Amino acid sequence: MASIGPTIQWQHSYVAGDKTFCVCLADSEDVIRTHASLSGIPVGRITEIPQIIDPLTADN
Repeated sequence: MASIGPTIQWQHSYVAGDKTFCVCLADSEDVIRTHASLSGIPVGRITEIPQIIDPLTADN
């Protein structure tokens, strides 16, 4: 959203059962909560993901 600037970037989301998990790059939890509030999206929990394991990084 332009109103909160470039401090958040949505990557993708997962839908599992009755839950949605959004993956974002953001400067802080406050930025995520502001974005969600402005979008009308409820936020239950925010979890930092410090490392990604995928086929390119699995051997590291």
